[in-house]
Amino acid sequence: MERPISLRIARHAERHRDLLAQDWEKTDLGEGEVQQILKRIDGVLAQLPAAIKQAHERIIGGRPVANRDKILSLYEPDIHVIVRGKAGAEVEFGNTFLLGEQSDGVIVDWLMIKDRTPSDSKLIKASLDRFCVLRGDTMPDAVVADRGFDSPDNRKLLTKYPETFNAICPKSPAALREQMQERRFAKLHRRRSQTEARIGIFTNSFLGRPMRRKGFENRELNVIWSVLVHNLWVIARLPEANAGQNQLSRAA
Repeated sequence: MERPISLRIARHAERHRDLLAQDWEKTDLGEGEVQQILKRIDGVLAQLPAAIKQAHERIIGGRPVANRDKILSLYEPDIHVIVRGKAGAEVEFGNTFLLGEQSDGVIVDWLMIKDRTPSDSKLIKASLDRFCVLRGDTMPDAVVADRGFDSPDNRKLLTKYPETFNAICPKSPAALREQMQERRFAKLHRRRSQTEARIGIFTNSFLGRPMRRKGFENRELNVIWSVLVHNLWVIARLPEANAGQNQLSRAA
């Protein structure tokens, strides 16, 4: 009986792995490079039985596999299924990334989540805590976010800070229509519409798409440096932006 092709490939990889481990000094590779190659081969081989089982369950058996049990990547164990619920992006794979900017475009808060993705509404309190540490226990003038961040707990939380205007988009269409009548709320959400563009600029021009970093820690470090470079770029452009705004004001 012929072996399944996946097991034949595994034996082929094992032979090459053993040959490299034995005769690596005959190659032009350094010892560190060899160890990295061996580590990657061993990592894939260790996951192969689970990958075969997953494929059998899903493809041959036609049975769904729970997200917690799925192997999404043989090389990146810390990525997860992210349910987006948007047209063309119902489900994505990766790590949830939270970005908070102030009105001038400077990023004042960010968080890259290693573990399984919490709901957006669970991220507000921790984000405000980080902001207060950054600003010396000073709350922001307003908090603006899309409807995914709306929850009874967040509404209750923000009532404790009367100096902070709650402009989180409500999930209720009726409540949204009512709040859009308030000038400040409507103005803040017109500004929030630019945040998607900010995310696009940040990911495409600073992080890189795709982000060519292996391992969560390396991706997180890349985000840290990218936030710094992005903010220096924004701050350097502020005098020019303010000058243009002043000219428009005088012309009006």
